[in-house]
Amino acid sequence: MKTTQKDIFYKNQHVRITTFADGTCHLIRSFGNIGVVDTDEGLVLFDITGKQLGPKSHRGVREVTDKPIKYIIYSHGHFDHCFGFDPFIDEIKEKGWDMPKIIAHENCVERFKKYKMLDKYHAWINSKQFASIQEEVRGLVSARETLDPTIILYGNEDYVFKLGGIKFELYHDKGETDDSLWMHVPEKNVIFSGDLIISGYPNVGNPYKVQRYPKHWAFAMEKMMRKDAEYVVPGHGRLIEGKKKVNNSLSITAEAMHFVHDEVIKRLNQGKWFEQIYHEMLSIYPDRFKKHEMLKEIYGCYRFAIHSVFRLYHGWYDSGNPTDLFPSKSADIAKEFLKLNGEDQYFNHAKKLFEGGKLQLALHILDVIIKGSNSDESNVFLDAYKLKYKILKRLAKQDTSFIAFNIINNGANEIKDLLNKLEKKNA
Repeated sequence: MKTTQKDIFYKNQHVRITTFADGTCHLIRSFGNIGVVDTDEGLVLFDITGKQLGPKSHRGVREVTDKPIKYIIYSHGHFDHCFGFDPFIDEIKEKGWDMPKIIAHENCVERFKKYKMLDKYHAWINSKQFASIQEEVRGLVSARETLDPTIILYGNEDYVFKLGGIKFELYHDKGETDDSLWMHVPEKNVIFSGDLIISGYPNVGNPYKVQRYPKHWAFAMEKMMRKDAEYVVPGHGRLIEGKKKVNNSLSITAEAMHFVHDEVIKRLNQGKWFEQIYHEMLSIYPDRFKKHEMLKEIYGCYRFAIHSVFRLYHGWYDSGNPTDLFPSKSADIAKEFLKLNGEDQYFNHAKKLFEGGKLQLALHILDVIIKGSNSDESNVFLDAYKLKYKILKRLAKQDTSFIAFNIINNGANEIKDLLNKLEKKNA
């Protein structure tokens, strides 16, 4: 039986279902994918998406099978992979089925505790990270209620279980998180990767989030390659099908993770500080990575990965300049610069940089005016903000990384709101 796709709509929400492995495995596409293995004794679900998208994802599962759920595995504890449980649990209670076994790594349990402790912080930070799709993710980010695991994997232990005569192998490898699991189903020749594969450059250095693990990520890819799988169900994106494509996707991701890790390490061992490491790394990034389909900077990006490796091995003092050890307020520094040269000189120079295409340098110069000006009523101050807004919008448009786009675009939108307030104040 060939791989097939089916599109349905549930309450005006699009659900794409991919069926493969002789009709026994399914990929329910969502903000976080759901993998389904249909056995004679019931279903194994790999992830259950986010809270708000749970109903449509549940409808997608029930479009292909009406069997009871026996196992739910969390690839990791992020909100888009394990908080969409409500409709599944409601159905179980309604039909009088036994509760499924919930499997997760021990660090997932700790992650849930952390989310509850920092619930307001995570709501705030995710509103920034997902700013451009707020309506789609509103209500997804919440850990006030969790479906807690009943089977917990500790350390690096593997876990194997059988259902309907089918063997399921679970492995723990660090990557995007320290609680990640991936699953191999030998009889079906399929790997369920979670966010270790996201059909783009790995999310290995998210500027908003905690440490990620590039070298461990590479090891996970190599471990997956040894399974010689026919299919990979990624945490995000389309089914990867065919041994050649699967191997290529895993191998290029491993190679990219080894590269960014080892090149940063080499420079740390040479006694270089972050600024030098970062710009050297940008200059040596291979074309084979830039052009590869599996390494498109759709969400994560190489620039973030450089930060991730450095942060893993180095402290917060990253410049080597004692001036930066206990810095003055940036606004006070800017005021001193403006005593040497006025706002007009700084603005004119920033404008020349902008016209010459040196957008990042122009931003640094404009910040001297913005942070150091004693009056928000001066024309130069307003012009500096307007030019900064224009530059940020241009940079956002150029950046393909979803996260980078949102950071830059958020800054532009904040400037726009401020300018509107200042114009009303000065009217």
